[in-house]
Amino acid sequence: MLVKILKILLKSLGVLTFGLWTFTFFVSFNDGPTEIFPGGAFTSGEIVTGEPDWSFAKNLSSVEFQTMNPVSSRTTFIMIQDNRVFIPSGYMTTWWGKIWKQWPYQIQEDRRAILRIDGKLYERTLVRISDDPSLPGIMGELARKYGVNFETTPETLMKQLKSNYLWIFELAPRT
Repeated sequence: MLVKILKILLKSLGVLTFGLWTFTFFVSFNDGPTEIFPGGAFTSGEIVTGEPDWSFAKNLSSVEFQTMNPVSSRTTFIMIQDNRVFIPSGYMTTWWGKIWKQWPYQIQEDRRAILRIDGKLYERTLVRISDDPSLPGIMGELARKYGVNFETTPETLMKQLKSNYLWIFELAPRT
């Protein structure tokens, strides 16, 4: 009887795993990400030239960005500080972060990215920052927007940054 139950559980787990893999595979060809699942290259949107006033994005909860090599897109948080654009990548020192967060390692070869907000495309360059005079303000913005339920403070986030648990990237203008 126990063997029969184990077989049913293993088959169910196999079907669930296959279904999740299949879904993830197919959404990787989408025009952008689907919620937490990475998507494919952006195929829609209007390219914006020139540097905008980023204040319109200050209160957005999330945006989409695409890396170029490999081509993949995802949804992320966004922080605006001194008319500069920043995105975080957390969990970098955990085993699940090393599985889930591959893009920060992949961009070391090609730092080009495209940020998509409300159908507009902004060509950018991802630059990891760890020592920048704006960091206290960036951490304050991250805590303000996303730390309410987690009792996160700018000081806690600075400790996470120094321990490499949290990485911060600027989406700088492409040169």
